[in-house]
Amino acid sequence: MAEMVTYLPISSPFIRFAGRFVDEAFGVAAGYNFFVLESMLVPFEVVACNIVINYWSNIVPTWAVIAIVLIIYGCLNLFAVKYYGESEFWLALGKVILAVGLIVYTFITMVGGNPLGDKYGFRFFRDPGSFGEVYSTGSTGRFLGFVVCLVQASYTVSGPDYLSMAAGETENPRKILPRAYNQVFWRLATFFILGSLCVGINVSYKSEELRRAYEDEAPGAAASPYVAGMNRLQIRVLPDIVNALILTAVLSAGNSYVYCASRSLFGLALEGRAPKILTRCNKAGVPIYCVLLVLLISLISFLQVSNGSAVVLDWLVNIVHFSLMVD
Repeated sequence: MAEMVTYLPISSPFIRFAGRFVDEAFGVAAGYNFFVLESMLVPFEVVACNIVINYWSNIVPTWAVIAIVLIIYGCLNLFAVKYYGESEFWLALGKVILAVGLIVYTFITMVGGNPLGDKYGFRFFRDPGSFGEVYSTGSTGRFLGFVVCLVQASYTVSGPDYLSMAAGETENPRKILPRAYNQVFWRLATFFILGSLCVGINVSYKSEELRRAYEDEAPGAAASPYVAGMNRLQIRVLPDIVNALILTAVLSAGNSYVYCASRSLFGLALEGRAPKILTRCNKAGVPIYCVLLVLLISLISFLQVSNGSAVVLDWLVNIVHFSLMVD
């Protein structure tokens, strides 16, 4: 994909490539599937924002949080792409600080740098073990446990597909994009692999605190394995910092999904596979009607007002999983 997008840096490239280099029907299917995937991820992140904020207080009504987040997304995506890019830079910085900070935190605490002086190391890899058993016992159960986790985590993995969406609006793409693609691989490998390792170091998969947090639908960072580890080590204040950085990560993700969903729909419209009105752009080159349609679809996040957060999240995750597996 990196080579193809660098060669032809156009709007919604990999969607239009599917029709150009494979088959037009395949291009339509890939385009609409990706649009559904991205547009469903926006309300998912909006609901997640409310859950994260409720970690501190639920004094702000759910509908107000949802409305504020959608307005923020609209302001950042309806104007010039430079505002989207600038906001993503600062919001993504919070994600990087969070990821690097938790990796450093894990190393310091596992060697004894914690209030209890507990040098726990890889204790939980030995007892109860690094793999939980699901549906069966022994090696089969551990393998099924890994598969279940893989499916649940699959929707969080993204890379060159998101990066390619900005190709048509990138200055000097044939110089910038190759470097960006090379960085994506190493960043994903570093943060996902080390992050997963750190989770297993910090807390046991049999943790009662984690189990209660998920059963009680605990908001925000309360259900984080890192926070469970911090509570076990009697570390204060840090959980609030983690929750604040999680909030920036969630806002960044939703912002990216609005951009990608609107640009995928714009690409379909340019190919004549969506209503022509969706090709209209404002003076800054933003496909305004595509962005407005994505924000309109995002209003389904108001379902959270009458249904529990976990229920709505489960609906959205199921839709996203299906679209992602097809994509």
